[in-house]
Amino acid sequence: MEKIIQQFLDDVHRRNQNEPEFLQAVSEVAENVLPYIVANDIYYGQNILLRMVEPERVVSFRVAWIDDQEQIQVNRGYRIEMNSAIGPYKGGLRFHPSVNLSVLKFLAFEQIFKNSLTTLPMGGGKGGSDFDPKGKSDTEVMRFCQSFMTELFRHIGPNRDIPAGDIGVGSREIGYLFGQYKRLKNEFTGVLTGKGVSWGGSLIRPEATGYGVVYFVENMLAHHSESFEGKDVVISGSGNVAQYAAEKAIQLGARVLTLSDSSGYIFDPDGIDAEKLNFVMRLKNEERKRIHHYVEAYPKAQFIKNKTPWEVPCQIALPCATQNELQFKDAQTLVANGCRAVGEGANMPATPEAIHHFIEQQILFAPGKASNAGGVAVSGLEMAQNSLRYSWSRDEVDQKLKTIMGDIHDSCVSYGSEQNYINYVKGANIAGFVKVADAMLAQGVV
Repeated sequence: MEKIIQQFLDDVHRRNQNEPEFLQAVSEVAENVLPYIVANDIYYGQNILLRMVEPERVVSFRVAWIDDQEQIQVNRGYRIEMNSAIGPYKGGLRFHPSVNLSVLKFLAFEQIFKNSLTTLPMGGGKGGSDFDPKGKSDTEVMRFCQSFMTELFRHIGPNRDIPAGDIGVGSREIGYLFGQYKRLKNEFTGVLTGKGVSWGGSLIRPEATGYGVVYFVENMLAHHSESFEGKDVVISGSGNVAQYAAEKAIQLGARVLTLSDSSGYIFDPDGIDAEKLNFVMRLKNEERKRIHHYVEAYPKAQFIKNKTPWEVPCQIALPCATQNELQFKDAQTLVANGCRAVGEGANMPATPEAIHHFIEQQILFAPGKASNAGGVAVSGLEMAQNSLRYSWSRDEVDQKLKTIMGDIHDSCVSYGSEQNYINYVKGANIAGFVKVADAMLAQGVV
């Protein structure tokens, strides 16, 4: 089996050299899925996984725009349409200087499995640009988004490819992108999700990813007769996902100790309560300031510069920042300090070595393709509401999200149960694979 896996990975590496993030994502899936393929005749010999790792379409384009100094700027735009076996392509747009083909292919590949796990009819895709919205005026962001959509609109549509937001693409960017699409197509359709509630958006969409990771971890804990009540929780990040993961954890009775950004992390020994979290939301969302300003308002807290929060003792850890932020030494520290459960709120935030350590130590570990699926789940619900020309209430959407995350957990358990331990990584990979693979087999070699 090791030889089969290595031959497969060698072939993928040969085709995708200099794409480390994508190769990392494929390796993690191959370790679990290839043994399952070999053990099931229906998939063996069909090259299903090799077909999955090859995008159906990769679109790359120039984005030229004019800044406030009337200087012409040029960025790169991308859309990876990875797999449409179970539905139209669905996945976010990321605006960040780190965006390149490897990062977007890894995200699009993960999105195949994530969307499959939700049980909603959505294929996998991802896109974005190396444009950095930080420090830009609203007018500059609008000009960039309009230029970006002027090319992208040719490749998307409500029944073809439905982008959403991601890092660097919030409600402001979605609004500008949607406005330009509407101008170019002369139609009002649900082509983007994450829209404002007054113009086709869904309630709970901003909260969905953060709430979803907490709902998934809540299911993991409940499966072992535990809960969030009274637990110390360490969270990385201070953006949308981290904020709402903290909010839901607080509501469930946990004590949230940390939040972070790229400059370092804050540690509040008294816990970040609802009032303090509202301060963080104003700080990050409205004032667009760094997390270290928290200690100016709450001097009992500490700011630890240029470090991640995994050294803080806790029972639950929620990495909600970015890929590969939680490394092997961090995993060792968390386990040594009594951490019981880890839920990935970001995409692939734990390195392979860290994940293997968690599994070896039988820590409850939720991979991002399962625990991070809340955002795209509610995006799918937004698509349904757009098609119905109808909006569900906040409580209705929240309950549907909670049910979906519970169903994803149950799917992971059914495929990941081992002796005295549930391997959620294995469960998520196989459960996500089976639905897509069955659809691909039914549709022939396309």
